Amino acid sequence: MKLEELINKHYNQLHENDFHILKYVLNHKSSCYELGINSLADKCNVSRSSILRLAQKLGFSGYSEFRVFLKWEDQEGPSEQVSSMEVLSTDIQETLKYTKTKNFHEICELIEQSERIFVYGTGDLQLNCAYELQRMFRAVQRYLHVIRVHSEFEMIIRDVTVRDVIIIISLSGDTPIMVPTVQSIVSKGIPFISITNLRNNVLARMTPYNLYANCSETKLSDGTTVPTFSTFFIVGETLFRKYVEYRQHIKVSQNEES
Repeated sequence: MKLEELINKHYNQLHENDFHILKYVLNHKSSCYELGINSLADKCNVSRSSILRLAQKLGFSGYSEFRVFLKWEDQEGPSEQVSSMEVLSTDIQETLKYTKTKNFHEICELIEQSERIFVYGTGDLQLNCAYELQRMFRAVQRYLHVIRVHSEFEMIIRDVTVRDVIIIISLSGDTPIMVPTVQSIVSKGIPFISITNLRNNVLARMTPYNLYANCSETKLSDGTTVPTFSTFFIVGETLFRKYVEYRQHIKVSQNEES
């Protein structure tokens, strides 16, 4: 689990002072783990106890464990000067590692119990991923309704109920135009699954049903940046395969009971 994912997971427990510390940590990942607790407290202009409380809020026993985690994460990440293919390879490997350790049970249960499934992609690439999900789930007679544009999304949620589920695919998870609509979904109690880049983002914080894809940016010679988007398709296919396994498990359990 990456630091950004831990922040999303424990977001509601964090306070302004915690985010102040995390901002420094996220901006100095490659050197933060070399600092003792007193040195990090001085850098952030906070007390030693503030650093300790933050570490514990994120699920660590203390600062030492948090410091080891930061060191491990820095060593796991790709070096600054790597080829485009190395970036792609690292993103794919990290995404596969994530999907192997992620527990999909709650998300599969949510999909199984839903009456209707809607999928919204926030851009062209995300929409392609939505259509691929639709194609795969058709094989198990679950018919996904793909939402093509945001205006359509706004119209459809008026009719969506708590018995439905929405899958939202967003590269950044921070698209401003989407936030009011998602807030409306949350206020109505409609469950949704987010598929986003592995980073601290608004969309992932608004639902407990998060899925992440490693997505780095490669800078081309003209300065253009190209994101790794193939990992989103990996997460989507993993979701489908986990759902198939979930249904098979349910069927076996029902047969054993009868």
